[in-house]
Amino acid sequence: MSDSNQTLRAALEASDMLEIDGLHAFDFTLNDQGLLIEAIDGRASKRWSMTPQQVDAAVFDDKLQSWTLTGDASEHRLVCFSAVYASNDDDDEVLDEA
Repeated sequence: MSDSNQTLRAALEASDMLEIDGLHAFDFTLNDQGLLIEAIDGRASKRWSMTPQQVDAAVFDDKLQSWTLTGDASEHRLVCFSAVYASNDDDDEVLDEA
């Protein structure tokens, strides 16, 4: 994330994966009720829930390239990632016709 003027909501909408407090989370939902994140820490499932107001109040830290998000009980560090997708199509190959 290089645009510190972007909101966390916009960053989440463009993200495929998150890192929250050092744990990678592929399972997250952002909707009108807020942000729900689920991650696995070893064998334990962890869940975080943030209100829309908490998401909107998040602050981007340029130095750490992450968001500071204050939950009900504590502060969390959130990093948004966008996945890189590879095409399985071989459009570049030229087939020899005999």
